[in-house]
Amino acid sequence: MAPRRWSIATRLFALQLVFVVVGVVVGGAWSWASARADLETDAAEKSTAVAVSIARNPFVVEQARSADPSTRLEPYALDLMRRTHTDFITIMAPDRTRWTHPDRAELGRPFRGTIAPALAGTTFTETFAGTLGPSVRAVTPITDDGGRVIGLVAAGVTVANISSALLPRLVSVVLLALAVVAVSALFSWLLSRYLARVTAGRGPEELARVFASYEGVLHSVHEGLVVIDRSGHVVLHNDRAAELLHLPAPDEAQGPIPLAALDVPDNLRTLLASGDRAVDETYVAPDRVLVVNQEMAFSRASSRPLGTVATIRDQTELLHLSGELAATRTLTDALRSQTHEFANRLHAVVALLELGRVDEAVRFASDEIDRHADTRTAPSPRHPGSDDADAGDLDAPARAGAAAVHAPGTDTVHAPDTGTAPEVIAAVLDGKRAQAHERGVTLTIDTAGLADPVDAQPNDVITVLGNLVDNAVDAAGADGPGRVSVSVCSADGSSRFVVRDDGAGIPDVEAAYARGWSTKPSGPEGRGIGLDLVRSTVTRLGGRVGVTTGPDGSTFVVELDPGRVRT
Repeated sequence: MAPRRWSIATRLFALQLVFVVVGVVVGGAWSWASARADLETDAAEKSTAVAVSIARNPFVVEQARSADPSTRLEPYALDLMRRTHTDFITIMAPDRTRWTHPDRAELGRPFRGTIAPALAGTTFTETFAGTLGPSVRAVTPITDDGGRVIGLVAAGVTVANISSALLPRLVSVVLLALAVVAVSALFSWLLSRYLARVTAGRGPEELARVFASYEGVLHSVHEGLVVIDRSGHVVLHNDRAAELLHLPAPDEAQGPIPLAALDVPDNLRTLLASGDRAVDETYVAPDRVLVVNQEMAFSRASSRPLGTVATIRDQTELLHLSGELAATRTLTDALRSQTHEFANRLHAVVALLELGRVDEAVRFASDEIDRHADTRTAPSPRHPGSDDADAGDLDAPARAGAAAVHAPGTDTVHAPDTGTAPEVIAAVLDGKRAQAHERGVTLTIDTAGLADPVDAQPNDVITVLGNLVDNAVDAAGADGPGRVSVSVCSADGSSRFVVRDDGAGIPDVEAAYARGWSTKPSGPEGRGIGLDLVRSTVTRLGGRVGVTTGPDGSTFVVELDPGRVRT
């Protein structure tokens, strides 16, 4: 793993510290050189003044003409050196022979240094390493009244003394430099702490990668994304949010957008301004329905919230799809109910055919066709005596049957006089016995008490018996071979159906009647329809359905009252 690079704050602190240190060093060196140059200039001017004043002194001119100038000039020069704080004063002959010198051993010896300009009558200064070491000196001629050079005067200050004079200044410069470094380091440290906080300690390369990643994610997500600061301004949003909230395009140069300027419902604006947490809250805009989620945003290094982040989804199309799905489910439920009914009636037709009762099978199937034709095509009103009531009207049998069933002025329906023949019931149960045998379930049928036809439409009887037997077979055969018994009796217009199974029982009887409830896994043919159809049919017929259940099985008892049945 590659070592982590310095953060922006660390780099800035180090850069500022190096810059300050280098600046202080350069400034100190420049100050030292400038002070030294100033001191040397001052020493040269002072030496020039001393040398010129000596050369113009009549006493010196007089002694320069004497036979032994050193005798009186030496004490004079030493005394003048003390009073003027000059390191040396040398009075010499034009041939460089020293008449005075701080070191008496040098008297009479030649002067070291330049004297040509002075011999030409010019006063000059120079830095030269003489017997006392490097020194800044001034050399001037001593002339008589006629302007003839009769001697030379050299006065100067050694470089060592100049350097020692710089030490106090050097200490001041160093202290000032250290103070500047300390103050600069403090400000740099404070600035680096601020940068470390706002950049979460990341380096520029890492920030560049994060920025590129955030930009890609921001523009690629299909949900609207809005970042709101603590002052209630939108500081960041993506393309989808611009579309949903009518904001400017994200790539346009712009400042923070106040929430008051958003074209959104007032309750949504209140939520965005509050910063409260929101989970899948729905808000209705004039042109769409929006689902909003909102959370507080925190930095990695602080517990203080930076603002809020809200995601916005457009649910308009989803609501349309939900409506279509609800309609589709309604149609599917209807088809599932028809599937149950169709299977039971088909078994009845097949059983009648197998028993050789072809006429009854055809009559039963024809009645079903006519009944479904009535439900699909509503006949137009007929007026007595009109031509439309002539023979040849194909809907006449259906209307006649309806007239026999519906009693004017009442909310009840009378069963037809014929009802459901015992042969139809026996045929249905024989078909169910074959189905049960295929499932490994023994189906026992008792129709000894079926003395009269059941006072109900065949399709209703088949719906009740067929679904009860199907459910009993499913329950008995769930864990292996089982047993189911069916008992049907009818006399004096009253009918009773009893269906028993040795299955595991029903855990919740009330829930079992609800549409969609089933103990069996779901499948493409639909589950949870049978008992709902049974109860609704028995209720419509004015009967009662009861159930006794336990771990040893369930028993369903259906009783149909004679005479009138409810719609």
